[in-house]
Amino acid sequence: MEDYNMPVTGTDIWYYYICHREVWLMKHQIAPDQEDESLDLGRFISEIYYRRNKKELSFGNIVIDRVRQEDGQLVVGEVKKSSRYMKSATMQLLYYLDYLRRMGIEARGELLFPEERKKEVVEWTEEARVELERAVKEIQRILRMPVPPKPKKIQFCAKCAYREYCWAEE
Repeated sequence: MEDYNMPVTGTDIWYYYICHREVWLMKHQIAPDQEDESLDLGRFISEIYYRRNKKELSFGNIVIDRVRQEDGQLVVGEVKKSSRYMKSATMQLLYYLDYLRRMGIEARGELLFPEERKKEVVEWTEEARVELERAVKEIQRILRMPVPPKPKKIQFCAKCAYREYCWAEE
């Protein structure tokens, strides 16, 4: 089992930059509170915004929210409910850009925050590739752990759908 590496997804990258425990829980199919209002809001935003331009692309271990052509260049978009998780969202989108790049597809990325009417352009860089390689190795190490990492109180716990699971004994 030590050599086994679960495939890493963009979602894993997203959660890694927020909470390592959440990565482990998600990947080991321990479901968060499905009635959590943050999850409901995320689903709503995904379904409602950009519905007309929604062109989801799913292949391999990635699912890209939005794909379009602009001035002859492929633009991939990731829709998020808030820019509060900017680092996490940026790294997830960079993971998609890197994945496409390894397949010989050049693209640029856009983070879309419809509730904030905000858009951030994301460009792939060599520095991002190095950071992603490190993150993927660390995610794989976390996933091989027999139990999840211990919970750590962070700023995101208050709105996390796993908060009761992690902090029930407090």
